[in-house]
Amino acid sequence: VVDGLQALKAMGLHVACITNKAERFTHPLLKDTGLFDYFELILSGDTLPEKKPSPLPLLHACQVFGIEPADLLLIGDSLNDTQAARAAGCHVFCVPYGYNRGRPVTELDLDAVVPSLLEASKQIGKA
Repeated sequence: VVDGLQALKAMGLHVACITNKAERFTHPLLKDTGLFDYFELILSGDTLPEKKPSPLPLLHACQVFGIEPADLLLIGDSLNDTQAARAAGCHVFCVPYGYNRGRPVTELDLDAVVPSLLEASKQIGKA
């Protein structure tokens, strides 16, 4: 994960963490894993009035970063991620690990399955 985040940051991209976990869990987890400082924006499940699969967190991130939804790529791992991205008009990649609740990401409406964040950064670099 760290190498992928480093690659995305090196590309000059805005990087956010948008999770449905409550902030009281999100911030300590990101700090304990050494990931907190890679994110310019962290939106937890209780940051806004709605959470994924609502498009609101993604649209909020677009507003914060001053970009259009079509210029945002969500890299996720679940149906909630793909539904939120599509509802917001964003692109979406999924990794085959994480919180997919037993549903293979290959069955979801997405643009690509990537094995890692590092591979996602390579795909972005080709675009």
